Amino acid sequence: MTPLARKRLGKVLLNAAGIAVFVYAVFPVYWMVATGFKANDQIFTTEFIPFPTHFTFEHFERVLTEGVANNSIWLYLRNSAIVALGTVLIGSAFALLSATAIARFNFKGRGTFLVLLLIVQMLPAEGLLIPLYMMVKRAGLGDQLIGLIVTQVALTLPFAVWMLRTFVAAVPRSLEEAAWIDGAGRMTTFWKVLFPLVAPGLVATSIFSFITAWNDLVFALYLMSGSEGYTMPVALQYFFGQKGVDWGAIMAGSTLMTIPVVIFFLLVQRRMVTGLTAGAVKG
Repeated sequence: MTPLARKRLGKVLLNAAGIAVFVYAVFPVYWMVATGFKANDQIFTTEFIPFPTHFTFEHFERVLTEGVANNSIWLYLRNSAIVALGTVLIGSAFALLSATAIARFNFKGRGTFLVLLLIVQMLPAEGLLIPLYMMVKRAGLGDQLIGLIVTQVALTLPFAVWMLRTFVAAVPRSLEEAAWIDGAGRMTTFWKVLFPLVAPGLVATSIFSFITAWNDLVFALYLMSGSEGYTMPVALQYFFGQKGVDWGAIMAGSTLMTIPVVIFFLLVQRRMVTGLTAGAVKG
């Protein structure tokens, strides 16, 4: 085989691998959306039906109009949005301040603190369920969305701090020193010099925090005793009944649940791509 043929074969194999990975990642999402538009006779069948032959909005109408557990589906979507956005805002603020302190200041126990962040991140979330549950209950935040937000911040904060620390450390100190020489205070330097440069990292951690809080099932299920405080993942569990599983409603609800995540990503993806493709800071 000639070098040119080997090169062409390598490109073909690389493209085939890329297509295979794309199909592997996208097919479950496609199947979820397609099943939401299928009639029951096409869902509960042994035949492989990749495309719905007769589109129906029956499942979406039932989820949107009938609701779940005597509550409107919009209540659960609102609760999920409050928890996810609250986690992003509060968690990002604490993560940015903590990452700046770790990257810019040398203090006693700094290395130990970083190791503890890694240890907490490696622990399974289920292992933290009982301690966080007891802390939230003792703080009087049980059965409240703010209590769920606090638990989600605790779960996402270690990763966010560790990731933002890298972004802050990559910013040259000379930029801040130049701002100080020009008469800028520490707060002005922080907001006008440091913050814009670490914003892409903040966006990346925000996406992680948003998706983690939005998709959480375990903590929302055990921290909320009333259905009025349930989030969307918990609401979807009600379609798994004793008489069977309503796959059409589950797929329709899951599709509705995915839309806000896609919208959030589209709103911040330009800032994230800018940070990922940005070169070194020029002095």
